[in-house]
Amino acid sequence: MSVKREDVEKIIEAIGGKDNIEVATHCVTRLRFSLLDESKVNKQALDDNELAKGHFSTQGQFQVIIGPGIVDKAYEELIAITGGQRASKEDVKAAAIKHKSPIQQFIKTLSDIFIPLLPALVTAGLLLGINNLLTGPDIFYKGQSLVEVFPQWADFAAIVYTIASTAFTFLPALVGWSAATRFGGSPLLGVLLGLILVNPSLLSAYDYAKAYNAGTVPTWNLFGFHVNAVGYQGQVLPMLVAAYVLVVIEKWLNRKVPDSLKLLVVAPVALLVTGFLAFVIIGPVTFTVGNWLTAGVVWVFSTVPWLGGLLYGGLYAPLVITGMHHTFLAVDLQLINSTGGTFLWPMLALSNIAQGSAALAMMFVIRSQKMKSLSATTSITAFLGVTEPAVFGVNVRFRYPLFMGMLGSAIGGILLTMNNVRAFAVGVGGLPGFLAIDVGNWGTFFIGMAICLVVPFAGTLLCRKLIIRKQEAAGESVEEDIADDDVRKVENGRSPMKDSDQVPASGSSASANDVDVLELLAPISGKAVTLDNVPDPAFAEKQMGEGIAIEPTDGKVYAPFDGTVAHVIDKSKHAVILEHASGVQILVHIGIDTVGLKGEGFKAHVATGDTVTKGQLLLEFNMETIKAAGYPTISPIIVPVGQDMIERIEEIPGSAEAGKTPVIRIHLTKAHV
Repeated sequence: MSVKREDVEKIIEAIGGKDNIEVATHCVTRLRFSLLDESKVNKQALDDNELAKGHFSTQGQFQVIIGPGIVDKAYEELIAITGGQRASKEDVKAAAIKHKSPIQQFIKTLSDIFIPLLPALVTAGLLLGINNLLTGPDIFYKGQSLVEVFPQWADFAAIVYTIASTAFTFLPALVGWSAATRFGGSPLLGVLLGLILVNPSLLSAYDYAKAYNAGTVPTWNLFGFHVNAVGYQGQVLPMLVAAYVLVVIEKWLNRKVPDSLKLLVVAPVALLVTGFLAFVIIGPVTFTVGNWLTAGVVWVFSTVPWLGGLLYGGLYAPLVITGMHHTFLAVDLQLINSTGGTFLWPMLALSNIAQGSAALAMMFVIRSQKMKSLSATTSITAFLGVTEPAVFGVNVRFRYPLFMGMLGSAIGGILLTMNNVRAFAVGVGGLPGFLAIDVGNWGTFFIGMAICLVVPFAGTLLCRKLIIRKQEAAGESVEEDIADDDVRKVENGRSPMKDSDQVPASGSSASANDVDVLELLAPISGKAVTLDNVPDPAFAEKQMGEGIAIEPTDGKVYAPFDGTVAHVIDKSKHAVILEHASGVQILVHIGIDTVGLKGEGFKAHVATGDTVTKGQLLLEFNMETIKAAGYPTISPIIVPVGQDMIERIEEIPGSAEAGKTPVIRIHLTKAHV
């Protein structure tokens, strides 16, 4: 495979020239830049460049999709042309963060800390919803709960509550682990600090208000200075600040203490100093600040509830676009632990429903089959609480579905806040969201759900008709045709590889003429889903090619056919490119952004150039390591664009067993066969 130097030069020119590049690196599919000024990027020039399959900006990084197998050659040309220094992905991320404002950096930090915790918190919320069904009165029987009518279920409900409440009771330990990891310290010390703050010998934070009113709050007497011996169960702010202080002390000690003494000094001193600071200063101050924050939010929503509902309900979707929505998870948790419930989270659930309804409406008004499919699948994920695919894949692209969704959730937000609808936990957003809502508020919440289903759907249909009528009257291209052009530009883009570069794999038992349909067996066991479920636009929008993604249940990758290993990423070992005897190449990419693990948790059993047989073990990966680092494990299987022998590609979603279940059928052209 070859890369034209002039194509790389044009990419450099299109992104503002070499003087606009602060740091550049690459992964298996794309070039990643931290640019000094993204406004200098000429996007049209990138669209016209045969080497660039797509481009987008995210989290301060500007990324140009090149494609597997040739991106490393493009990077080599880039370094040769610019004379720049080689950099890692972490270097680019660090440089990108510097260009963000302090507020953006703060939001990014909170996102990095809380996103890895969401599975535990959502699971806890869902289980609390089950407990709510068992113990809440007036659900199945008037004036009584299910366990009161059937006492034999009482202990079962008690166990469910114990399991469900653990994540919230020991929330400081979870936050300590994630925050210490984010700040660059020891995750174990973060967990220990969190457990210290919820030690059973302390008065539980849940009992503090009662003890305070009774004047029985226990205290420590530190040489005449009295400190409350109170735990911080369910608290967020104290742990965030304490974890930051812990990591600062730990790093300082690691620099100053000789290696021979680190085991005896670093952890004990760091925990001892931070622990005292947490109980004497950090805890009391942040506890007070947290109460002020909670009181302020409560005051706004209690004083002018309709305005709070209008603003938060209507603007939640734009918060998702900016990433600021993760910030409010801390506020939700603070409200739950301070007041017993949050009025913010129910509006989140309605916003998910509203954006899903708007995306679903687009399925009925656009002619493009690809966009119809995208609208249908992303609306389902939004209804189930994951709204990003619908927002980014459909609603933002056409704009008015986004606004109609915002209108529906704003109306729903007003309804909820005017009726003081609260959630007792952070649960699963979307349609299952009612499980986290107080039972007495179910009626109002269901009305809000109906509003968020009907208003965005009807509004999107109406806007569509008005826009088409206006565009046709003006003789303009309708929006769906423009979207189709974008899709075709990516799918039909010319490959930078010459035909002579596509050499059939040597040592394979099959020849190109033996195959007219190449059936690709699942290389990984799990659930095969469409690419729009992948939380990365380069894959979700098929900028690199068609294919499928697998949500793995096993950490092993097997060869789906006899062929040759065209490329293995030596350092990170997170991706492999295979070539069939027909010349068809596929990319197996484990997880998203897992190049950042630098090979940790991965093991390669093959090398570039090896001949492999169907069912041979190629890679192993540790799913827990990937999840602990905050990366998604969903793994795209991509058929890169620009392979002239391919006529069409058929996706086969569903349950997949490695080496047995077909997940992709690649139909070859008649001329090739």
